[in-house]
Amino acid sequence: MSQLEKIYGVHAVEALLRHHPKRVKQIWLADGRSDPRVQPLLELAGQARVAVGQCERREMDAWVEGVHQGVVAEVSPSQVWGEAMLEELLDRCEGPPLLLVLDGVTDPHNLGACLRTADAAGALAVIVPKDKSATLTPVVRKVACGAAEVIPLVAVTNLARSLEKLQQRGLWIVGTAGEAEQELFQQDMTGPTVLIMGAEGKGMRRLTREHCDYLVKLPMAGSVSSLNVSVATGICLFEALRQRRSVKR
Repeated sequence: MSQLEKIYGVHAVEALLRHHPKRVKQIWLADGRSDPRVQPLLELAGQARVAVGQCERREMDAWVEGVHQGVVAEVSPSQVWGEAMLEELLDRCEGPPLLLVLDGVTDPHNLGACLRTADAAGALAVIVPKDKSATLTPVVRKVACGAAEVIPLVAVTNLARSLEKLQQRGLWIVGTAGEAEQELFQQDMTGPTVLIMGAEGKGMRRLTREHCDYLVKLPMAGSVSSLNVSVATGICLFEALRQRRSVKR
């Protein structure tokens, strides 16, 4: 394998071919892998004139860490967007934007799951701080099941300053905190909204919390006191989507 980035898994590779075919330089399939599940991928590779080779599955096991499903692609390096791209996205956005901020989420599996949910719920972008945060990796792309190729991941140098700029553009900052008095389902998220999810255990950092216009919590009816951050993110984003669809009817 070359020094190009290695992306693996049927959905992740297919999404790259569909949305960014020029980034894909070579695709490898495990020996004997020609089942119907990879046929759409092979058709896209043919249209993009991307070479498809075969190799032993055990060789693939040495290339990547994780379940590669017998599909590995060599691609040009990932692109994480900067703050200028966020401004451009907001300028082009039609209707009230919904942004997701992950403050200190370092687990790549959680980031991948949050990207997948954010795309499904119609979020405009996912924002993370450049330091002490997970970023785009093959693991993140695999867990995101193609969403990492669609929804922009924006890394900002100073999250507090970025939140101030978003407030100046008329977006409302909604942070999640277990000690909040108001529950998620009481919060209006039909307008321009930034939803902030903190790291598991630690929650939001102090400066991030200070920039929130509202703090909300998830109602917990059982014995556990908190949820996995990707699960909590899904609940919050789809509550925002539910509210927005109710307004349109």
